[in-house]
Amino acid sequence: MLDPLKTRGSVKVKNRAAVLLSIATVAALATPVTAAPAGAAGPAGAAAAALRWTGCATTRYPSLQCASLKVPLDHDNPGGRQISLALTRVRHTAAKSQGPLLVNPGGPGGSGRALAGFVASALPKDVAAAYDVIGFDPRGVGKSEPTLDCAAGYFAPVRPDSVPTDGRAEQANLDRVKSFAESCQTKHADVLPYIDTVSAARDLETLRTALGAAKLSYFGYSYGTYLGAVYAKLHPDRVHRLVLDSVVDPGGVWYEDNLAQDRAFDARHKAFLAWVAQYDEKYRLGSDPAEVERRWYEMREALRETPAGGKVGASELEDTFMPGGYYNGYWPNLAEAFSAYSVTKDEKPLVAAYERFGAVEPAAGNGYSVYTAVQCRDSAWPKDWDTWRADMWRTHAEAPFMTWNNAWYNAPCAFWKTEPLAAPDVTNADLSSALLLQATEDAATPFGGALSMRDKLKGAALVVEEGGGNHGIALSGNKCLDDKLATYLRTGKTADATCPAQPAPKPTAATRALPRSAGGSTLHGLLGFRG
Repeated sequence: MLDPLKTRGSVKVKNRAAVLLSIATVAALATPVTAAPAGAAGPAGAAAAALRWTGCATTRYPSLQCASLKVPLDHDNPGGRQISLALTRVRHTAAKSQGPLLVNPGGPGGSGRALAGFVASALPKDVAAAYDVIGFDPRGVGKSEPTLDCAAGYFAPVRPDSVPTDGRAEQANLDRVKSFAESCQTKHADVLPYIDTVSAARDLETLRTALGAAKLSYFGYSYGTYLGAVYAKLHPDRVHRLVLDSVVDPGGVWYEDNLAQDRAFDARHKAFLAWVAQYDEKYRLGSDPAEVERRWYEMREALRETPAGGKVGASELEDTFMPGGYYNGYWPNLAEAFSAYSVTKDEKPLVAAYERFGAVEPAAGNGYSVYTAVQCRDSAWPKDWDTWRADMWRTHAEAPFMTWNNAWYNAPCAFWKTEPLAAPDVTNADLSSALLLQATEDAATPFGGALSMRDKLKGAALVVEEGGGNHGIALSGNKCLDDKLATYLRTGKTADATCPAQPAPKPTAATRALPRSAGGSTLHGLLGFRG
């Protein structure tokens, strides 16, 4: 579910992944990296051409620049086919620079070009002034070329009910995901073997070389934390600062991590319903969280039978409310839509909420295509659908909110033709430092993942947002967290710490979009809802 559209098994799966381990990946992760002078040839052996930056200013980010970087499609064949990565930059203005700071919003499949301007403007001025803040579209994404788009209109409403209560519903969903997997293979067979996290990490090293930088710094959210950890494993001596916010569990990539998400999203949905119950006078859905939950599932059943506005069926309802698991700033909007449908029988606010939070724009098919390509290639998934069925029903019994929705989101991997790699061990005894930031109630990347990553990275410190449930917490309005981030980027000094969570939102006067200046809404708009 770590995808940018709106934005996780068994020991047997891990063992099978070991059998299918790519020799090239093993070599890349096991061979010591020899330091090269700045601007010298990268690890693939071919010198990267100097970047040509041109102005691409926006009203919000007037100093933004853009460039394009050629990288090998296959890093083990550097003289072969070249692809391009789209880059953005906000240049340092201080007399002394700390070098490039690469930023990534997650996904996989998230476009990072817009994130550079945001990060440069959100950091304290003296910190931003010391870095060239660089955003990038990873291979296959956005303005990078080639781009992937496996199946236009794949998320068009109304989709089959995600919960396969009978054989017909299950087959409808299976047909749909099989078709997507087949379409990807037909359209992109030439590049699918090279759309994976290790290849993307090797792109970052080519970018470092092109920048002429002896070292780079990296700041990644969500899936971006895993990409950063893999880069640091490959090139620990090239890392100046490493910031990982909302941390992927590297031991669960990716099937096990998705199952963990299912439980965490259910808990976060219950937290939302309990919040609604606190404001019964406004929403009139009950003062008992159990009653509010009953009414939510009653709404789901009604929409399964008769979609609101001909658009919002049961699956679309899940898509609409899932973003509330990423960011509680959306809760008032979602509660208004819930109340309008359930209490006053008005469908319009629910349809509006779906169009804002759940509907997938045509361009988002690129993000989902890359998400699927990376996750299916990164590690082995069960190929026996009986395994999926048993695992999902078992998890659904305790966490019904998103388990089956998430299963179908990832199910193309059960039918993927490109041979999987094995997830690399990111254990890193050579890294000088890292800063990890994590909310205790994060649904998309549950808290245990941050503990696991901290144990694997020498010199890593973990800053915990106690009681926080949002996904992506730095530069989102928590001064305690932002101060610790700034100190680390400024000085390299950090230590384990705890920060209090920001207050829960208050009900709004009516269903409306939050202003972009409200809390973390700008950041979460950039990170996406599955990313």
